[in-house]
Amino acid sequence: MAKSNYVPLFETKQVIGRIFFRCIAASIFLGICFIVMYRVMFFPVGGKAERWTWIGLFLSELWFCLYWFFTTVSRWNSVYRLPYIDRLSQRFGKELPGIDIFVCTADPLMEPPSIVVNTVLSVMAYDYPPEKLSIYLSDDGGSDLTFYAMLEAANFSKTWLPFCKKLKVEPTSPEAYFRTASEPVNAEWLSVKKLYDEMKMRIEATTKLDRIPDYIRKQHKGFREWDFVTSKRDHQTILQILIDGRDTNAVDIKGDPLPTLVYLAREKRPQYHHHFKAGAMNALIRVSSRISNGPIILNVDCDMYSNNSKSIKYSLCIFMDEEKGDEIAYIQFPQKFNNLTKNDIYGSSFRVIQQLELAGLDANGGPMYIGTGCFHRREALCGKQYEKNYKVDWKKLKDTKANESASVLEETCKVLASCTFEHNTPWGKEMGLKYGILVEDIITGLSIKCRGWKSMYLNPEREGFLGVAPTTLLQLLVQHTRWAEGHLQIFLSRYCSLVYGYKRIPLKLRLAYCPFNLWAANCLATLYYVVVPCLCLLKGFSLFPKISSPWVVPFVYVAFVHRAYSLGEFLWCGGTFRGWCNDQRVWLFKRTTSYFFAFFQTILKLLGYSQLTFALTAKVSDENVSERYEQELIEFGATSPMFDILATLAMLNLFGSFGAIKKVILDADEDFKVLDQFGLQILLCLVLVTINLPVYQALFFRKDNGKMPSSVTYKSIIFALLACTVAMY
Repeated sequence: MAKSNYVPLFETKQVIGRIFFRCIAASIFLGICFIVMYRVMFFPVGGKAERWTWIGLFLSELWFCLYWFFTTVSRWNSVYRLPYIDRLSQRFGKELPGIDIFVCTADPLMEPPSIVVNTVLSVMAYDYPPEKLSIYLSDDGGSDLTFYAMLEAANFSKTWLPFCKKLKVEPTSPEAYFRTASEPVNAEWLSVKKLYDEMKMRIEATTKLDRIPDYIRKQHKGFREWDFVTSKRDHQTILQILIDGRDTNAVDIKGDPLPTLVYLAREKRPQYHHHFKAGAMNALIRVSSRISNGPIILNVDCDMYSNNSKSIKYSLCIFMDEEKGDEIAYIQFPQKFNNLTKNDIYGSSFRVIQQLELAGLDANGGPMYIGTGCFHRREALCGKQYEKNYKVDWKKLKDTKANESASVLEETCKVLASCTFEHNTPWGKEMGLKYGILVEDIITGLSIKCRGWKSMYLNPEREGFLGVAPTTLLQLLVQHTRWAEGHLQIFLSRYCSLVYGYKRIPLKLRLAYCPFNLWAANCLATLYYVVVPCLCLLKGFSLFPKISSPWVVPFVYVAFVHRAYSLGEFLWCGGTFRGWCNDQRVWLFKRTTSYFFAFFQTILKLLGYSQLTFALTAKVSDENVSERYEQELIEFGATSPMFDILATLAMLNLFGSFGAIKKVILDADEDFKVLDQFGLQILLCLVLVTINLPVYQALFFRKDNGKMPSSVTYKSIIFALLACTVAMY
């Protein structure tokens, strides 16, 4: 296309309120400067303990300032993208590239096959030519239960896909669609729903039975593979092409072609490290390159179903744009959830991060790769270096699907998923996803950008993908422990964006990675601010200016404006006031527990005292837990060191508040000198007590199974009383 006739396939726009944000940031920075001046000018000259306490608080505040700076840099110039799929259709018609879709699962108990099936069916039903779609399921659990569910999905897809096409179904996950759709008086609708319910019942029955009945095993040759399986950690490669999209007989009930559907359980042996999800993805990249070799790859987690059937075309608007598309390596969609409560009790929505911070990364060179909901250029994912003259003529791109029969491909591709294939190869280092760090997706995306590529962020009005958020507090804290630990490992490794990205990516982008990589490091400053002012209040040592002093202004201004702006952003992003309060509470819980454990686990691993592990987050919960979740009651009904910390900190601030109130009452006859001297400290304690109200409720008032265990209650009271006693003497 001639440059004069060039019409972009997507548009870039600035996020609204950018100037206002910069003004607020500048005023906060000015307030921070005054706070630093106060800490230096009023350094205590008294006892040694007072000096060290003051230094600790000053260092904590300096850390908060640094972290605020990193966050501000990442959001300084946020943008969003608007794709135009009508232009894509006009320009390319049916000359569209093949798309390989990877779905990863690892455990049929934590990730039930019924959930996996819905994700697979949702991506099979994309508004895209089915002959150009190839779906691959990686089953790292090596489970015949999951394989059986895939056979059921393959059969049901013959009815589901034409049904979706005819009624323009959204979302294309059967479970999500039938759960939300109003039941019409329509025989076809009722018939399809009945077929789905019957399929779901069969899948759940076999899952509950925990074995495949003999009469089912005889229906497909693939089940014979499990005759040689020792365990899920010791088995050969199992590869089955369940639907061969090249076969003219692979059609739905309307006679239209079906997408290719492949099941893969890569080889696992106890003596070989399997590298978790990164290893599974790399095996899929190799196997798919032999079977379909689509130039674009989409990867989703097994619980992240497609919620927007046009997501592929949205992404292609960027990849296939003649002017800017060739430099894009991947396009990241936000990770959103379909089971959030009205006020998001566990703060799982990441509203501000997804609508502003990732959009800020996009303006600086591209968002991080977050492991799901991401469209990749196969060449970039396989290690290709970007060159300025790199161009793709999509209209002349040839179909590179294999010519061999399905049975031949099944046998020849098995070696590509073997334990030994990667030995002495660049896989896991320069090719595919990188190994050695928990959040392999982050360093993979960073290394791709360091090879000259860029990425973009797409957040359409209708969410591209929806998943399942944790429904208990412990699930959430464990999940964030793993994420924070992986991010800190990156920061302390050679893949630190400040070092690894030097002269490879823009400085703003290198700095923008830091707020995420330093999640865990926030624990020390936060714990200091939660614990020390409270104990100093009991001791009678003031850490902040008097209420009557003009120096109180910068402290109050920074705290109030920062939180008020945070509330405004949260509401602007679609949240509620209670949702913002829950978000602040969970923010504190994560910093004092998840990030604390992540920080010290990372240090121990660096010292050689711990090995790399990977923890799955459960995608299901029992009925009582689900009821309490819907009622927005925080789930504390388990014993955990994390709950010991939360309860102890809550009790510590409660005791500190009682002590402060006692001092104020006794001082009432002396013109409230205590309130003047310790006003900010008392306010801080009261704010922390308010944040911890659900903890006190779980410790003393709740009677359901979600209450805090008695052992946690007793320990928290003893530890808090001990700390208060030591502080006072």
